[in-house]
Amino acid sequence: MPRCEGIPGVGRRLLSLVYELLLLTAVILLAAGGATALAHGIAVAHPRALTQLFVTGACLGYFVWQWHGRGQTLPMKTWKIRIETAEGRRVPVARGLLRAILSVPGYSLFGISVLWALVDRENQFLHDRLAGTRLVIAG
Repeated sequence: MPRCEGIPGVGRRLLSLVYELLLLTAVILLAAGGATALAHGIAVAHPRALTQLFVTGACLGYFVWQWHGRGQTLPMKTWKIRIETAEGRRVPVARGLLRAILSVPGYSLFGISVLWALVDRENQFLHDRLAGTRLVIAG
């Protein structure tokens, strides 16, 4: 694994997040389309619930798979950001899942995770601190 060269700034991480939202839109559209096709094909009683399940699973799967496997999503690679455990190791699946779940309220509740990074001693987001992960500059 490449050696850590420092901690990326909050601005850099937010720009990566904007790029991430563009890719996530594609993941959501594909998952929703697959769920809709499946629901029509087998006459599901609650197609909306199926779609929500598919979309949630696809979003979680996308992030956890990328973080566990390469330590980076495409936007993170573009902005030279890598995720690792607080100990500097590859992110296990369970910890990646925890981080993804914690990030939803962290971004939704007035951006508390981003605000936390402004006062955190290592400028980490709140969901990273709680999940035992950190974002570093990829070498």
